[in-house]
Parts: sequence; C-alpha cells; structure tokens
Amino acid sequence: MSPVTGILLAAGLSRRFGSNKLLQPLPDQIPMVVQAARKLKAVLPESVAVIGPDDPRTAELLSKEGLQIVINPQPEAGMGRSLACAIRASHDAPGWLITLADMPWIDKQTIRTVATAVQQPRDIVAPLYGDRRGHPVGFGSAYVRDLLALDGDNGARSILNANRQHLTLIPVNDPGVLRDVDYPEDISSAEC
Repeated sequence: MSPVTGILLAAGLSRRFGSNKLLQPLPDQIPMVVQAARKLKAVLPESVAVIGPDDPRTAELLSKEGLQIVINPQPEAGMGRSLACAIRASHDAPGWLITLADMPWIDKQTIRTVATAVQQPRDIVAPLYGDRRGHPVGFGSAYVRDLLALDGDNGARSILNANRQHLTLIPVNDPGVLRDVDYPEDISSAEC
C-alpha cells in the first residue's frame, strides 16, 4: 500500500490564546506551525495543510515547508469543516494521517508508527499514551465519504465513535500525543 497523505489542520481561530498561536515561537524559536509541519513532512512528503482565508503568514511558512495549502473559507465552522476541505483536496489518497498544528511535540517516530499502521481501507489507528488516546489519527480510504461530510468542531470524533471495532490503539512512549497549546502558558521550555 502506498503511504497515506498527511493532513495538518491549521485553520483554528486561536480564540483562547488571544492571537495566532501557530505563529508563536517555541523555545527553539521555530514557530509552532513550522515545527508541526516539519515533523509531518519528514514522515509523509505528500502532506496538505488547511488554513483560514485570512492567514497569509501561515500560508507562506507552510508553503516554504513544502506542504500543499488548502483554504477553508469558513474556519469558524470548526475542525470538521477543515478536515473535509483537506479530504476534498486529497480524496484519492489510500488513507490520511490527521495532525493538529497546535501539537508540535509529537515525535516523528509516533507519526511514522501510526501512518504505517494504516494498511487496509477500514483501518483507524491512533497512539495510546498511558490510558489516553492521542493524536495523530490515521484513517483508511473507506472513510472518505464520512470525512467529506464532517462539519462542526468535533473533527472526526463521530467517525471514531461509530467505528470503534476498526480502531487500533498503538501504545507509544510519547507524551506529545496528548500535549496541545490552548493558552500562552501551554508553551513552556520543554524540548520539541
């Protein structure tokens, strides 16, 4: 099976953060969105990033990293809409690995492990850290219609809940699968 397509969801409005959190530098001075993109692109060269229509700086940074840019014209409609936009742009892929741009601490090996575990059209794969499911999440091609129909702020949670029998959780030693940024204090001096 050919590799899945990477999806970086970067169209959020950063309401809780107070400004565009994705442009915030991490302790190593790399913008958060660039760090997340580099890790995804290192594992999955065929990757797309979904951004909002009024975010030229993020578009510029992600283009320089080699990601295909997809515009979600209505980011206020939620993560589900962004995900549907990405699937529409890559609908013929054998599967997708969905990552969030505000989770820059996920290890590249975790991305690789989850991506390579998506082998069959009905596969859904996610990392497990401790007893909690994390990100990224991989979907086989059988979910294309369901992913295209997404809307709202729950992302693909409804698909996961309706297809638990197809979900494979892979234990990882990577706390980054649970760590995201919602507020300025979430960015600490931890290594990426």
